[in-house]
Amino acid sequence: MFDAAVRCPGICNARRRWLTAVLALGMAATGCGREPGAPKFKGIDITGAEYARALTLLDPDGQPRSLADFKGKVLAVFFGYTQCPDVCPTTMAELSQVRKSLGADGERIVGIFVTVDPERDQPALLKEYVGNFGPGFVALRGSMEQTQAAAREFKVFYAKGPVRDGQYTVDHTAGMYLFDAQGRVRVFTRHGSGVQALADDLKALLALPA
Repeated sequence: MFDAAVRCPGICNARRRWLTAVLALGMAATGCGREPGAPKFKGIDITGAEYARALTLLDPDGQPRSLADFKGKVLAVFFGYTQCPDVCPTTMAELSQVRKSLGADGERIVGIFVTVDPERDQPALLKEYVGNFGPGFVALRGSMEQTQAAAREFKVFYAKGPVRDGQYTVDHTAGMYLFDAQGRVRVFTRHGSGVQALADDLKALLALPA
């Protein structure tokens, strides 16, 4: 079984923080601005962005899933991998904590975990991994080519590190995309922003018309 707590420090390190900061600046520059009367988010408002609009991959049961399948739900989409020592389990644990704290409203939030390591993240492993964070999480997996295409669509960086004794890490963008109940991408929330900021943004999205 996997533990949702952070197990190992440092590997998702300064390089990843730099990559996240660069991505965040790019998003801030390319976003289309806030809609009149729209909430002020704690994360980066990317309402109207011309990316992160489509995602279709297989769930662990081999069923194709797309963003449209979850219309009416608020989505949190995160790219990561099951062997990630710190950023991924921390992000998933924070999202799980927020879902629980919101009670019945939390059931309207779906966490979507997209693996950037399909080579090791086989369906059974992915199903077990997301299951450790409670209900309301879905894992998605594609071929190497499909994974690359999904990452391009979401402007997600990832790169496999050196292989040592059959083991390796994967540098990847550390942050989540939040979608409103109409299926529109609205926010990019950076890793390290904290549980309260994530909760505030998700509550703001839950309050919008479905």
